[in-house]
Amino acid sequence: MGSLTLENIRKSFGATEVLKGIDLEVKNGEFVIFVGPSGCGKSTLLRVVAGLEDATDGQVLIDGQVVDNVPPAKRGIAMVFQSYALYPHLTVRDNMGLGLKQAGHPRDEIRERVATASAMLGLDDYLERRPAELSGGQRQRVAIGRAIVRNPKLFLFDEPLSNLDAALRVNTRLEIARLHRKLDATMVYVTHDQVEAMTLADRIVILNGGRIEQVGTPMELYNRPANLFVAGFIGSPRMNFVEAERLGQNGAKTLGVRPEHITVDPEAGDWKGSVLHVEHLGADTVLYLDTEQAGLVTARLFGEHRFAPDDVLFATPQAERIYRFDADGKAVG
Repeated sequence: MGSLTLENIRKSFGATEVLKGIDLEVKNGEFVIFVGPSGCGKSTLLRVVAGLEDATDGQVLIDGQVVDNVPPAKRGIAMVFQSYALYPHLTVRDNMGLGLKQAGHPRDEIRERVATASAMLGLDDYLERRPAELSGGQRQRVAIGRAIVRNPKLFLFDEPLSNLDAALRVNTRLEIARLHRKLDATMVYVTHDQVEAMTLADRIVILNGGRIEQVGTPMELYNRPANLFVAGFIGSPRMNFVEAERLGQNGAKTLGVRPEHITVDPEAGDWKGSVLHVEHLGADTVLYLDTEQAGLVTARLFGEHRFAPDDVLFATPQAERIYRFDADGKAVG
């Protein structure tokens, strides 16, 4: 296992500062996910940890040792990329063991490590196949196996599920979660997908514009967002935001309420509106209402509901689940 410490990490490309002072502690055995919109700096930060990019300022420590001048191959890390980066002419067995072979490990040790990783990932039946004979999910498992055989201090994942279809993403996500529990390994994972972050992470690091907006467990971020950005980024559908003045509220600039914390009724409620659109998702029904008091409001209802466009409904937010933000966008109260 390996801990990771980032101290005031800054990275500039020419005059453009991409990382603007990142401080973070990742504990031994922890699964931490960097998430944020495109261009927020999450992949650049991972590459700085890996040694594929040099920080303009600050320090990277792995297991308490400064590694800024240590080449990637000697940092005790293993990286899994969005692209599988497998050698097409090599078998699964040889792809998984190549790094160990190049490092001069004995043949018996390589065979043993590959066998252990293969069994862990369900690849035993595919060891003699080449990448072209595998599905996308199988190729990604081979790439993960290649990382496992190195027994790294730190696993780094850079959007590893982006090339997979929806069903494979779910299956591979479960495999990565199971793998983390089995290995008790330290993992740092980059994604733009908040569902991946919420379902896999011990803690999530939300990045925006090269800065950390908030760090916390998935439920801490969901229940106690530090600011408007985090509140709007975590949760799907997105949190509703209404100007407090519009509702005659004092002590806040903006009010927020999640779609799942709004009830609707055809007879009475706080905000009267007409249905603009309905998304029938089976397990959920998502309503988009044009209300007189709060403007466009999204409501998420459990189960199937037979509402249709132009229906008149009343929406009522759960009073205890209303969030308040000041003029700077920071959570208050």
